[in-house]
Amino acid sequence: MQLRELYYPRGVAVCGSVSPGKLGAVLIGRLAEGGFPHIFAVNPKAQGKQDIKGYSRIQDIPATVDMIVVASPAPTVASILEDAGQKGVKAAVIISSGFGEAGHPELEVEMKAVAQRYGIRYIGPNCAGMVNTHHNLLATLEAAPATGQVALISQSGAVGGMIMSRSRQEGLGIGKFVSYGNGSDLSEIELLLSLKDDAQTKVIAMYLENVRRGREFMQALAAVTRVKPVIIVKSGRTGSGQRAALSHTGSLAGADAVYNAAFATAGAIRAESIDDLFDLCQGFTFFPPMQGRKVAIITNSGGPGVMAADRCEEVGLSLTEPSGVLLDQLKSFLPAHAGLANPLDLTVEGNDIQYGKATAAALKEYDAAIVIYIGTSYLRALPVAIQTAQTAIIAGKPTACCFEIGLDIEEAHAYLREQGLPLFASGERAARVFSQMALYHNYLAHPCASIDLPQPQKLAFTSLTEPQAMQLLAAHGIKTPSFYFVKGEQETLAACMELGFPVAIKIVSPDILHKSDVGGVKLNIIDEEGARAAYRELARIGRDVDFRGVIIYPMLSKGREVIMGFTRDPQFGPVIAFGLGGIYTEVLKDICLGLAPLNKEAALKLIQSIKSFPLLAGVRKEAPADLESLANMLAQFSELPFIYPQLAEADLNPVFVYEQGVMVADARLIVGC
Repeated sequence: MQLRELYYPRGVAVCGSVSPGKLGAVLIGRLAEGGFPHIFAVNPKAQGKQDIKGYSRIQDIPATVDMIVVASPAPTVASILEDAGQKGVKAAVIISSGFGEAGHPELEVEMKAVAQRYGIRYIGPNCAGMVNTHHNLLATLEAAPATGQVALISQSGAVGGMIMSRSRQEGLGIGKFVSYGNGSDLSEIELLLSLKDDAQTKVIAMYLENVRRGREFMQALAAVTRVKPVIIVKSGRTGSGQRAALSHTGSLAGADAVYNAAFATAGAIRAESIDDLFDLCQGFTFFPPMQGRKVAIITNSGGPGVMAADRCEEVGLSLTEPSGVLLDQLKSFLPAHAGLANPLDLTVEGNDIQYGKATAAALKEYDAAIVIYIGTSYLRALPVAIQTAQTAIIAGKPTACCFEIGLDIEEAHAYLREQGLPLFASGERAARVFSQMALYHNYLAHPCASIDLPQPQKLAFTSLTEPQAMQLLAAHGIKTPSFYFVKGEQETLAACMELGFPVAIKIVSPDILHKSDVGGVKLNIIDEEGARAAYRELARIGRDVDFRGVIIYPMLSKGREVIMGFTRDPQFGPVIAFGLGGIYTEVLKDICLGLAPLNKEAALKLIQSIKSFPLLAGVRKEAPADLESLANMLAQFSELPFIYPQLAEADLNPVFVYEQGVMVADARLIVGC
């Protein structure tokens, strides 16, 4: 695999003081605790620790050393890497802090130059180390996890340590853990790709605070998610969180909505919290693939079943009622007072045999099941757990267990985990996992077609007025109305006569971006007198600015209004925004983001993702808008920031969508890159 010396070193040297309480001593202790056989201590005094031999230089070690773990002061790290390079070391874990994050970037530059000269790949500095439980490698200050099939990449050592500490009690094994800290060499990108084809890793979990090379990260993420799921906790969701991430890592966190768009585009799953991360990792690790959205809920308590049903509907799962065939089966072994809808309520009298039979019957018709058992302190839960596990194993479909209260509840929990059935704190949390598993399965089944980026062109203008913007849009196949751009009252009249009344007349000035705010838009001009008055008023408004003239359009029939725009995110580049216009933009703020460029299918998916999409699809027998033409326009529009790298942002608002066709009614393109 990639980075073999990092994950599977033959010998490890710990560079740092081994005096009691020093990090070097702790790290040697952790490596020994993990059972790694070939450990060496390196420090100026050549001190060892217990049966670990000490050397003053790495070059003096008579055995093979593939990796060094550095816990010495920042100014000494470059010289240690020099020594390691001459020994032939190819991997380093740099625990030491005091570099760029502490205002000393020059030390990081020096260290990296030495590493590059010798071909040493390293994580850190300012990191918490790494773990490979499949190789008895515990090169970290954090807690040791149980061995498993989850790989954890964390920008924060403390968060990674917390996850590993919880992993044992949650029944989730972690095979590999890497904390990359400042990431001055190996970053989240290289680490992701290194685990893509790792046979011991089934699921990759990540904790991120920021991404510095957004597009490259997306490419790596998309390559990995085609092979295995990637689940990400991204902090900095709010303004306060972003400021905290800035102070913690020394680099600015991007807009949270853009991260959502990037993750979705690349097929990654965003966890809402650490608890959600555990739930999702368990689901993807232990469950077979979720191949549909039909879910059955089997419960002995109405309330938890109803709450689970509510959550299923919220996250897009299907809770169809049992078919006639299934109902007949259920009636054959359940009492008359059992609830036979979905949720299927066995009532408090439900026993282990009924749970097993009901789950088995339901899984023949549904894609997955949520089994809820809320017992009492004097009844045994283990028999129900046994029947549920045996049924789920035979069915081979995802079966989530929510077991609470019972004389032997801990024994029941242990049994379910032994059988590979993860436990969830509630049916609602299980529903969330099923929805994300179904989404991932759909992503794998319908891969997005790659898009060839258009060749960039030189923009001939340093700024774009509305007439120039409209001409540019039309030149790229984006539908715009006929118009005249004129300066002078007589030219205005002639243009109005040519277009035919009624018309719209707007002021044209590079100094006025928002024309409506200054009264620079005159609508429904119906005659020559109105045209003269409109021109004179607009000329008056423009007398103190760079007044270029007016642009005149025929009045467009009102369609459904949408807006589309783009801006450039510092991490991810061009980002497309889409939403309904008018009050839906101002009041409901119903805007969704996607990363450009979009093909037609991706554009349609973005259109369908807004909450108010039913208004475009047609409600109460209203004819649907022309979604195909709208998707084509949005896809064409999404190419503009690549064709014209000088464009900083753009705003088409409104775009009218008709039953047949679409039309841009106003455009603002800003040059600034």
